[in-house]
Amino acid sequence: MSYSILIVDDHPLMAQATKVMLEQLEDIQVIGIAPTGQDCLNVVGDLKPDLVLLDYLLPDMAGTDVCELLKKEYPDLKIVIFTGMETEALLPKFLEIHASGVISKGMKQDTIKHIIYCVLAGNVVIPQSGLQLLSRQPLTTVEVELNAEEAAIMNMIMKGYTQEQIADQIHMSKRSIDNYQRRIYDKMGVRSRVQAIETFVRSKYYSG
Repeated sequence: MSYSILIVDDHPLMAQATKVMLEQLEDIQVIGIAPTGQDCLNVVGDLKPDLVLLDYLLPDMAGTDVCELLKKEYPDLKIVIFTGMETEALLPKFLEIHASGVISKGMKQDTIKHIIYCVLAGNVVIPQSGLQLLSRQPLTTVEVELNAEEAAIMNMIMKGYTQEQIADQIHMSKRSIDNYQRRIYDKMGVRSRVQAIETFVRSKYYSG
């Protein structure tokens, strides 16, 4: 049996490298590369892939939004989130929108290939590092007070923006963004980016 995969990634070199890697797999055919979320939504109906390998951070929308829209239209479509950022805190969201798996771009090629085959066989694959978080059920709302600027910065952090990118987006210096981030971490009682993301997704400021 042959399987078809659509790659959604706005970085041409990464998309091409992923295509070359996947086409080394037996019975796998890459049928297209979409550089944006909207391009993906436009072509899925015509291409009818068995699996969509979806970058989390796209230029026009978050991968979670693309995944949610695709699953509403094509509930049986297998979707794997493919990302270079730490996403353990987002695993509950990925499962909520019925993503079939999460792959880090830093994984070894053999591991990525194995995950692809597992997902195509009907399994859901998540990082072991996320199991502890998923065991904390139900997720309770965290009481934290952020002002508008802090909430906006956290939303950009959620999308994987670097401090330089955030500074450029809201026309502030990198030093100012660093100061904002320190205040956000203090308010949340956290010390790292991953802890901040985990807290933010459980706050009233996160809409998904």
